[in-house]
Amino acid sequence: MLKLYIGNKNYSSWSMRPWVLLRQAGIPFEEVMVRFDSFADDGRSTFKNTLKTLTPTGKVPLLVDDGLAVWDTLAIAEYVAEQFPDKALWPRAKAARARARSICAEMHAGFTALRSNCPMNVEASLPEVGALIWRDKPAVRAEVARLVTMWQTLLDEHGGPLLFGEFTIADAYFAPICMRLQTYALPLPQGIASYVERVRALPGVRQWIDHAIAERDFLDFEEPYRLSAEPAAR
Repeated sequence: MLKLYIGNKNYSSWSMRPWVLLRQAGIPFEEVMVRFDSFADDGRSTFKNTLKTLTPTGKVPLLVDDGLAVWDTLAIAEYVAEQFPDKALWPRAKAARARARSICAEMHAGFTALRSNCPMNVEASLPEVGALIWRDKPAVRAEVARLVTMWQTLLDEHGGPLLFGEFTIADAYFAPICMRLQTYALPLPQGIASYVERVRALPGVRQWIDHAIAERDFLDFEEPYRLSAEPAAR
């Protein structure tokens, strides 16, 4: 059976992508959660010490299949798509597959302002923080505008309800962004807000959210905007 190493579900956006992909596609796997304790590579981090015995990067997510370690979310997505071709994890049409790969690569390499200013925090509700970020961070506004254009174009082209009609790697890849948009209440057109809610309602995503809320593990180095965890608002 596949084994997927992940970090805290409340914070680990990169872990969320392959976890949601596997769960939503109905692919069995064993989950191994390695709690974040620090990202310092000084020999004292249990997280780093555990992961470095398995992968040279010392990071999550990590997929292990019969002793073969596959790291990096795009590599994991491609590996799973090859191993389970019947699941059609990429769109079936050639042009749509190319577009899906392109937007996943764009997400993988970009949207740094949104990711750095709005770290994933599933259980939190931070609209006041989001309002300040929206006011003061033009790069965040620009990246959200890019998301709106990208998503609306794809929803229009493929008729929804998801980016390429049916669930694909692309929806799993943008699921953590949907979490951020919700947590920080960043302004969205109604059509895009509806897509965010449809992603959040997917069974695999809903399970991740429920597990993240249940963790109740406050890590101050992951929370630049809070001194302590507040009661979950959803």
